[in-house]
Amino acid sequence: MQSKILNQRYELAEKIGDGGMATVYRGRDVRLNRVVAIKILHPHHASDLNFLQRFSHEAQAAANLRHPSIVDIYDVGQEERQHFIVMEFVDGSDLKSVILRYKQLPVQQVLEITSAIADGLDAAHQLGMVHRDVKPQNIMVAHDGTAKITDFGIAKSGLSTAQTETGVTFGTADYISPEQARGQPATAQSDIYALAVTIYEALTGQLPFTGDSAVAVALQHVGSKPPPIRRHNPNVSPALEQLIMRALAKNPSERPATAKEFGQLLRSQEETEVRAAPRPIRATNSNSRSVTSISAGMRNLPPKRSTFTSPLPSRAGGEFGGFLLLLLILTLALGMFYLFAIGFFNPLLSPYTNTEATPNATQITSTTATPLIAASNATIPNLHNQNENDAISALITAGLTPVADPAIYSDDVPKGLIVSQNPSAGEPFPADKIVHYILSSGKSAPHVPAQVVGLDANEARQQLEAMNVRVILIEEYNATIATNIVIRTDPAPDSVLQVDDTVRVYASLGANRRIPNVINIAEADALKLLRSAGIATTIVQYNDCDVLTNLCDSVAPGQVAKTEPAMGSLIPDGTTIVVTVRQP
Repeated sequence: MQSKILNQRYELAEKIGDGGMATVYRGRDVRLNRVVAIKILHPHHASDLNFLQRFSHEAQAAANLRHPSIVDIYDVGQEERQHFIVMEFVDGSDLKSVILRYKQLPVQQVLEITSAIADGLDAAHQLGMVHRDVKPQNIMVAHDGTAKITDFGIAKSGLSTAQTETGVTFGTADYISPEQARGQPATAQSDIYALAVTIYEALTGQLPFTGDSAVAVALQHVGSKPPPIRRHNPNVSPALEQLIMRALAKNPSERPATAKEFGQLLRSQEETEVRAAPRPIRATNSNSRSVTSISAGMRNLPPKRSTFTSPLPSRAGGEFGGFLLLLLILTLALGMFYLFAIGFFNPLLSPYTNTEATPNATQITSTTATPLIAASNATIPNLHNQNENDAISALITAGLTPVADPAIYSDDVPKGLIVSQNPSAGEPFPADKIVHYILSSGKSAPHVPAQVVGLDANEARQQLEAMNVRVILIEEYNATIATNIVIRTDPAPDSVLQVDDTVRVYASLGANRRIPNVINIAEADALKLLRSAGIATTIVQYNDCDVLTNLCDSVAPGQVAKTEPAMGSLIPDGTTIVVTVRQP
């Protein structure tokens, strides 16, 4: 297809992306002689007239969006059975690829990218458009650091996890808002939620929720609390963590009111990052790289430009030769100053003169001026039992770079103070001038009690909550273990726990199934949820408002109005349930 030209205008080059809906090619608009990106729908969509109508309508609506943080749509067309969109070509990488490569991204650069995306979302929301599928895969980061969101307003037809499982709800399960997961329409607050999930992933290198299926992930978005960000990345400030968790609120009204407000709050946090005192580099594991090395290595995420510029002559002679001469003179002057400072030219102070004429060590120490340049035999300061700020200050003052390794438990050193360092105190400066240190997390951590397996689930919950950990009770079909008895835990028994950790306790349902809440959910989604809960035998009946009476006011056509038995009921395995749907 590389030589193919669509509509005698758009020349296709190499493939640059592939998704569930379309394949994207780098191309050229031969009429305007400009590089473009061309998205061609997969053939199986060509026979879906409803999809094609929605695709065309929403692509044309997206073409009216104009914002620096939104990828421009140039054209929508068709040639034979190939339907395509022509859009702005962004020379860079999608944010998901960057996250997969670098894991935790520098905080300031994440804020720069996502605050720009929030501005683009707000521009669309002002025109009544909701993206519905905000995720790192749809955020392009150019080599100059510019961030743009793409796929705007194009309806997706799948709940997709990392395993690319498909379903029937708009959006991607990994980033889907609770209201979308419930089958409710997406709003501007839904885009804010998805952007907050994206920020969470960019800062921590992992998603807040994972699972074996799209439905499992979607249900966690509805009812589970994400792990604290700072547990994964202590470089994130408490204020930023609080802002992101606010944007991840289950209730849309508790999130920032608009994407514009969210962008302003992110930008405010970015300014705080810039003003903050120099921080140590956080090493999350033995293979981690410093923020500086990651920032320098990311072509598509360049570090901020310095406000200091130093023009350099373009030719090798002339001013450049004068610059080298000036540098040589300055070096010689500093060397002479140093020799005078250590008493090289003073027979009473010089270490190179006859020892008989040299006063004792006390006289030399009291008489010799302190050199302004650190001597070559400088040694590492002692950081043991110091608090982190004092230790960082001591290292920076000595011309060393502090690197914080993961904290450990210590029965001897109080929480928040330094347990150990490498190189040790008193050793000479290392060649790279980097000193690693480890903070104490306090006394030894609690463990998941081994005896919780086999206990009554409520008793196990009480034991764990007494240890200041959160407990999520998950029911699981098990025909061989009695109802409400703990089958297993995650983390497993004897695992080390941190304060505020979450322990998932899996309790047996026996040979029973519990009916999940499928009220107000579209029929197809409801049946999928029921099947995921192990309830495969269902009878679907359709009623109009004359039969549903007052239920009709709260249920849209095509959504589930009730089940028999009711949601939450525990039923023997194999029981048939009746699902009542409002007449489509």
